[in-house]
Amino acid sequence: MSNAVTVQVRRVRENADLPLPKYQSDLAAGLDLLADLEQPLTLAPLERALVPTGLSIALPAGFEGQVRPRSGLAAKQGVTVLNAPGTIDADYRGEVKVLLINLSSAPVTLSRGDRIAQLVVAPVAHATLIETANLSETTRGSAGFGSTGVAGNPDRC
Repeated sequence: MSNAVTVQVRRVRENADLPLPKYQSDLAAGLDLLADLEQPLTLAPLERALVPTGLSIALPAGFEGQVRPRSGLAAKQGVTVLNAPGTIDADYRGEVKVLLINLSSAPVTLSRGDRIAQLVVAPVAHATLIETANLSETTRGSAGFGSTGVAGNPDRC
């Protein structure tokens, strides 16, 4: 793949029984992150937990890690990443943890090795901010959230 990037990975505990994250198909965008739990974790409805992966990573400068929900976990069990997407900066070397929340009406139990999120490695552009008194005009202008595609009412979400 021409846009491949090398990311160093370190296990933070003795967890060699868990495989490293991997892509589940040739064209998948995200690597599946696994729960490095010593015992099952049950999330009650609306409960959240910071779930360890047992890994730390070294992203190259100019890249970030985006921690995103797994669609199957969200659709089937109502569990999603609370701060989606979570960002891992290139200078962070601590353990990657995933902030999960159970949005279903039933308890959900996670076990060691469960696929809990996806990690997408993406390029980052750093912006230079220039203060100005005026911005260029656009068709949308200052219409707010959900205003595109809503005819006649730019304030309707």
